[in-house]
Amino acid sequence: MGSKEDTSISDLEEEIFHKFRDFMTGITKIDELGIAGNKLLSGFQQALEFIRRLPIDTDSKLVNKIIEANETKRVKAYVNAGCRKPNDSVQSVANLHSCKHGLLNNISKAKEILNELEDLLGDVTRAGQSIHVELNEQAIYKNLEENDPLSNAQGPDVITTNKNTDITHLAALMAFIYSMVKQDCLMQEKIVSALDLKLSSQELESYCQMWSLRPFIDDEIMHQAWEHIH
Repeated sequence: MGSKEDTSISDLEEEIFHKFRDFMTGITKIDELGIAGNKLLSGFQQALEFIRRLPIDTDSKLVNKIIEANETKRVKAYVNAGCRKPNDSVQSVANLHSCKHGLLNNISKAKEILNELEDLLGDVTRAGQSIHVELNEQAIYKNLEENDPLSNAQGPDVITTNKNTDITHLAALMAFIYSMVKQDCLMQEKIVSALDLKLSSQELESYCQMWSLRPFIDDEIMHQAWEHIH
């Protein structure tokens, strides 16, 4: 029959694995926000590039020949309007605002999830420390019993947990993942705060690439973490 200490350790282990699953669920939510954010950032880029798009070069002889060969009142009005449909610019500006608003909303949600992940990490760290203390106390007690020649009493049934190494690994894994994801979210926040009409095309393209690349995320570490979810 297991001791009270064993039961306590078992409960702590169960708590850690439960919170680890909750932690990885939060990571999934942040990943989903990142994917949605990537689409919104691409939408912002497309809208801005459309607004900046140069009109057709009517000084080109080839372009003029094409226009003359297909000239109608509608084509002529389109060329005179800078080769834009009446509502295109208005729609593009609306898309800019919509995409940035969506990005800001995603950043806000990601921050809330990060706070939850930090709380879970704190809980797991404390539970891991409690397990470490329990095991040390058991080891000391067992050592005293084994080295006491006058003691004929049977010591308590101490079972060293086989999960201790895994528990320590989980806590360290969570801390590492939290650090990576937090840096990635901070990068995304900086990108969103930099979005405006003055951004050069090169800067905006670099932001899009960085968002998609997720340079702070180590895929191998993430793979290791998901292997613990059964």
